[in-house]
Amino acid sequence: MKQERLNLYRIDIKYIRNLHNIDNRVSSVSPQIGKHHRIYVGIVVICNERKYLVPLSHPVEKHKKMQPRADFDKIIDKHGKLLGVLNYNLMIPVEEGQLIKITLKSNNMDSPKDKFYKQLCIDELNWCRKNSDIIINKANCLYKLCTEESNYKGKIRCLDFKRLECECDKYNRKKEV
Repeated sequence: MKQERLNLYRIDIKYIRNLHNIDNRVSSVSPQIGKHHRIYVGIVVICNERKYLVPLSHPVEKHKKMQPRADFDKIIDKHGKLLGVLNYNLMIPVEEGQLIKITLKSNNMDSPKDKFYKQLCIDELNWCRKNSDIIINKANCLYKLCTEESNYKGKIRCLDFKRLECECDKYNRKKEV
């Protein structure tokens, strides 16, 4: 499987709900608990011949003090402003049918809020593309640390990638029927 150029994607809401039911560390997007405004956005990397979406998150206060590590990166603009974070520990297996490419092209119907969000996404994506080799390497290293015998202490913060891969396969088989 060939690594494609990094782009931003949303994920099918039913698939996210399904994964959240398997592991509650997968961010909920459920309208029933007031999380319908949350969008599961990320970049797709290839790990172990599978597509994985590494989620982008808005930075919170604790991220300012955190240093990059095996399961976390800061997205910083050219002025040193923290734009977002990459949570490798929360990456999820995805198939093409679950990916919805985000359109970042502005149009006349965009509200000021939409324009701001699209520009933020463009800035984050530009950073990710400039650092794509690092991102792809980190995702693959973390995947190996968490799926092979290792004494990596950060494993506890990571999703169970193999279990989610099985669930991804099962979900896709159901959709085919």
